[in-house]
Amino acid sequence: MNQIAKLLKNNSYPGRGIIVGISQDGKTAVTAYFIMGRSENSRNRVFVTEGEGIRTEAFDPSKLSDPSLIIYAPVRVLGNKTVVTNGDQTDTVYDFLKEGKTFEEALRTREFEPDAPNFTPRISAELTVDGGFSYKMSILKSAMGNGESCQRFFYEYSEPVAGEGHFIHTYKCDGNPIPSFYGEPELIKINEDIDAFTNTLWTNLNEDNKVSLFVRYISLEDGSYETRIINKNK
Repeated sequence: MNQIAKLLKNNSYPGRGIIVGISQDGKTAVTAYFIMGRSENSRNRVFVTEGEGIRTEAFDPSKLSDPSLIIYAPVRVLGNKTVVTNGDQTDTVYDFLKEGKTFEEALRTREFEPDAPNFTPRISAELTVDGGFSYKMSILKSAMGNGESCQRFFYEYSEPVAGEGHFIHTYKCDGNPIPSFYGEPELIKINEDIDAFTNTLWTNLNEDNKVSLFVRYISLEDGSYETRIINKNK
């Protein structure tokens, strides 16, 4: 099992990342989402709360050059479901769920981001807390950089193990073009409370490239939650 601190510390640019799992005592669903950036436009962002979720916004609006792929709602909540993604597909999943459709149906209507030559993958997760806990993760990516072919991968965790989680991120590492994440979501250990876990994630993200971090712990007993948000731009 991987230590999330080591995975982050040894990778200067995983891009955007989603973590989902369950606390060591088995009583709390855990999710986290972070963004990183190499350009001024990407780094000029903060997370702000919006309803039960969050959205990104420009830290300095005068420096915002292109909002199309950087301004969106990464987290939205619908009843007992929490949707976490790295783009505006959050809204697609939310709308499909509201219509009684599925996470998979929603994402089959989307593909990777149109930012050639990187073709940044769209990563997504759905958490369901209904007395128990289950979650799904997905990545929509190009076929080894071929912008004419979208590959869609779905992972379902119906019986998560206490103290374990999964980590998926947009890029395998830094590069030019940046190589997409590949393989299954990485199995990680979750054995800290919300403040310790938040600190572990933030301190091990690359200092130059990290931008914002969201962490939420959701009680499996009653659905109440605690949230932490850290923005490099203050």
